[in-house]
Amino acid sequence: MPNKIVNPPELGRPRGFSHAIVAQPAARTVHLAGQIGDGSTVTEQFDNALARLLAALRACGGVPEDLVSLQVFVTDVAAYRAELKPLGNAWRKHFGNHYPAMGLFGIDALFEPSAMVEVMGTAVLQSP
Repeated sequence: MPNKIVNPPELGRPRGFSHAIVAQPAARTVHLAGQIGDGSTVTEQFDNALARLLAALRACGGVPEDLVSLQVFVTDVAAYRAELKPLGNAWRKHFGNHYPAMGLFGIDALFEPSAMVEVMGTAVLQSP
């Protein structure tokens, strides 16, 4: 049984995320470390960081739909907003229409000086 997405109507229709996800019983939780990506644009780095995050998830036996929470850290929120359409395309390339509970955080810097984006998340695997 997959994790259950919950979007209460009083919170408004989410766009590009889910308000909450209920993990099903007998599941395994995977905490995915922050991943950065290569590239010269926010979109290129986001795309590559998502691929790296999914590589870690798949190594644990998970699939993209197992991701229940994602935090996106960016060093330039305005640059992120300016690339929403290509960022959405990068998201759908990896996750289709699966949207976990998400947060976007504008920060001053990342550990790697050239990094503009870092993603980290939590997944709940349904299979043993």
